[in-house]
Amino acid sequence: MGQGGEPRRVQAFDGELGVAVARAQEGDEAAFAVAYRLVQPGLLGYLRGIVGDDAEDVASDAWLEIARDLGRFKGDGAGFRGWTATIARHRALDHLRRQKVRPRATALENDLLELPGVHDTHDQALESLSTGHALALVARLPRDQAEAVLLRVVVGLDGPAAARVLGKRPGAVRTATHRGLKRLAQLLRAEGVTEDGARTLGESG
Repeated sequence: MGQGGEPRRVQAFDGELGVAVARAQEGDEAAFAVAYRLVQPGLLGYLRGIVGDDAEDVASDAWLEIARDLGRFKGDGAGFRGWTATIARHRALDHLRRQKVRPRATALENDLLELPGVHDTHDQALESLSTGHALALVARLPRDQAEAVLLRVVVGLDGPAAARVLGKRPGAVRTATHRGLKRLAQLLRAEGVTEDGARTLGESG
């Protein structure tokens, strides 16, 4: 996992993603397919954490909007991931409203906690998780913590970008991420999970 909780795998693809998006904006359909391939796994994992089994349908709605508004996007690969996550989140919240299910709100204190370091217990805990198991555990977190962890670790956004998606202060997102990772580590310890897992939370296969 990279510095600040961003997966190295996601970081490595940002250059390729930026090029693909630029070409897609010029009408290159193959390039749009590349952008989709790079973004969809993380986006789908994030949506599963919000809407569960309806994630595929919500993702489809989000990609229709992404394709429609692609010409308006300005930025690089990392910026595109943030932009698509914002669209996906809006579609997910619309979906929940249609189902008359209100997202659970959790009050955050305004303390500014640092994210776990690269070798922190929380990172080690995440490294041991298979994707499916990880999402099941993340679903047990309060919604603010779950979304912060998903955006940081699964989608691969940095703190300020995750804060923009959530419409919160970066300090609040740092706090929620820290608490979410701490809680995940506790859940893993309770289950006796070791650090021998093959894939991380941010790797969807």
